[in-house]
Amino acid sequence: MSTDYYQRMEQGRDVHPSAQVLDALARALDFTAEETRHLHTLAAAARTSVHPAREHAPEEVPPTTLRLLASMPAPALVVGRFLDVLAWSPLAGALLGDFTRLPRTRRNLLALLLHPEADQTCPNRAATVAELTAMLRTQVAADPEHPRSVGLIGELAVHSDEFAALWARHDVRGTTRGRMRVNHPLVGDLNLDWDAYPLPGAPGPMLIVYTAEEGGPDADRLQLLAGLVGGPVDS
Repeated sequence: MSTDYYQRMEQGRDVHPSAQVLDALARALDFTAEETRHLHTLAAAARTSVHPAREHAPEEVPPTTLRLLASMPAPALVVGRFLDVLAWSPLAGALLGDFTRLPRTRRNLLALLLHPEADQTCPNRAATVAELTAMLRTQVAADPEHPRSVGLIGELAVHSDEFAALWARHDVRGTTRGRMRVNHPLVGDLNLDWDAYPLPGAPGPMLIVYTAEEGGPDADRLQLLAGLVGGPVDS
């Protein structure tokens, strides 16, 4: 690969590298598997950007998934491609609190954790924000002109220097699992593990379920909070 070809590819000047070239470049730059997938996604998006703009239907949660959430004893969220919270189980509603009463367009996980008061309820907020920002970049790469992603990134960057700095790092991360610590006003500290499960659709929303180790103090606090929960699942 010549220096001129690499520069033109880096600048997006009418260069369409093959999968083999992208793999060779990833090896040369010592990319991780996630970063390599991201590179291929960016190249695919660049190749299809000349196509006419397509319709972007609002993300919806099927009634069957809503019934599943209503019956789940664990905190669970349905989160859209760009981290919008679309629906939740009753116990997740108790964890999120006032957030559930916001208009749908403002119910976004990143926006929630970038709020000035978020440090008081999420002690590991900064690390979680960095993780979610990397996840968002991975999703945006597949459809960079999606109106929701364009509007959301612009809004977050304008109102949060922290997000703008993280977005400029170009970190990418897949959506699998993690750990979250919540300081809940009713039951105190909760250390919860979360796992993400893709829902039907390509691409589609994901189900995020939070759990605590059985028999531990976090499970006891979660059970105490569950005893205070009531009301339907929103969407």
